[in-house]
Amino acid sequence: MTARLLAQRPSKALLAGLVVSGFLALVVLALMLADGGPVGFGLSALLAVAPLPVLLAAVLSLDRLEPEPKLHLAFAFAWGAGVAVVLAVAFTLLGQQLFLRAGYGDALVESIGAVVLAPVIEEALKGSALLLLLRRRHEIDGLTDGIVYASMAGLGFAAVENVGYYLLAYGENGAGAAIQLFVLRGLIDPLGHPIYTSLIGVGVAYALTRRTAGRFAAIPVGYLGAVLLHGLWNGAATTQSLANLGAAYLVIMAALILLIVVTVAERRQLVGKLSVYLPGYQHTGLVTDADVRMLSTLSARKAARKWARGAGLGRAMSDYQQAATELTMLHLRAERKGMDPVKFALERDAYLGAMAQARRW
Repeated sequence: MTARLLAQRPSKALLAGLVVSGFLALVVLALMLADGGPVGFGLSALLAVAPLPVLLAAVLSLDRLEPEPKLHLAFAFAWGAGVAVVLAVAFTLLGQQLFLRAGYGDALVESIGAVVLAPVIEEALKGSALLLLLRRRHEIDGLTDGIVYASMAGLGFAAVENVGYYLLAYGENGAGAAIQLFVLRGLIDPLGHPIYTSLIGVGVAYALTRRTAGRFAAIPVGYLGAVLLHGLWNGAATTQSLANLGAAYLVIMAALILLIVVTVAERRQLVGKLSVYLPGYQHTGLVTDADVRMLSTLSARKAARKWARGAGLGRAMSDYQQAATELTMLHLRAERKGMDPVKFALERDAYLGAMAQARRW
């Protein structure tokens, strides 16, 4: 059992949310299958899923030092694929109907739906996965965690949405049109939704991990940034101008670089803190100088796990590494936000207990 599992057990609400979201995603896909037929749906689903393993691996690689619970990651992905997709379609169609009844023309309403309604509604719904996780705020230790959860929600949303787009292109102009659209959505800009929603993730994580007076203002600021970035891309797409698409793409890539810089900076900070806090536990016999060196780089961690697997101790080594990292994160949380001494001691002892159990193996 890992240290994080020692600290918290999965909530029934989270499990229920995962089941409901997954069910809604399957319902949407079933409706697409019935509407588009097996051939068109099969091709569309294949194109939507093809880049997903690489994208998931890229997102999860951001969180290698302190992996998030699989259940929570699955919830964020399923929420984006199920609840967010269903409600986004419903609210966007409703909004467009209101504009039509107000006397706006069909073409203008389509543009409003793509450039205004879709970004405002979709980012609110994808970002709500982060807000639902506020009850499990212990899991969000830094900005990287917010980026990871938001990206999972964005990937789930994009996977189902792309099936619909590819199926629509297939129905209008055949397989060639679906593949052409895949080049744009699946190869050139596959990280659009994760990048947009990551700005919300940064805002939520900042609010949870800082003590500044206006920290909760970061949430609406992140949401506004996500909406603007999403609207910029959709607006450029509606113009069908390569120059506009190229300019929007450069802005999105700049946002991606900024998010990567944030995660790299946090990783370096965490690694630096490992060598500050862990030596203070050498008297327990659970940490040695060699352990600190092993924990301080990703390459050394990987080499240690490889050695441990060869000795039949792979799980024990993984548990030890995670518990030691969680212990460092506990100190960081106390440093950033302050913490009740009793609560700090309880969590510290839980992580030390997990480290002791792993070392006994």
